[in-house]
Amino acid sequence: QVQLVESGGGLVQPGQSLRLSCTASGFTFSNYAMNWYRQAPGKERELVATISRAGSSTTYADSVKGRFTISRDNAKNTMYLQMNSLKPEDTAVYYCKVRLSGMDYWGKGTLVTVSS
Repeated sequence: QVQLVESGGGLVQPGQSLRLSCTASGFTFSNYAMNWYRQAPGKERELVATISRAGSSTTYADSVKGRFTISRDNAKNTMYLQMNSLKPEDTAVYYCKVRLSGMDYWGKGTLVTVSS
């Protein structure tokens, strides 16, 4: 079965960095684009970044452009989100997602808290 497991979240101070990982199983990872989403308390889930199958194309939400970098290692079935210059407004649960045959599969998320 499809499984996505996020890790790497935690509590950091503003301006610091974190790297999130999403390890996938149950499907051919290299055949699918992947996404990072986040959901802040009291807000709707929003798309943060997308990466193409081979990793050659990426897109970002305006709010994270220039600070976050999405990448993937298809040999390890793993996607990453490098988050630099973190701000309090980046506080959220971060999820990875893949769409397979029209169905969305989500991980359980990892909490990122940015606070002084």
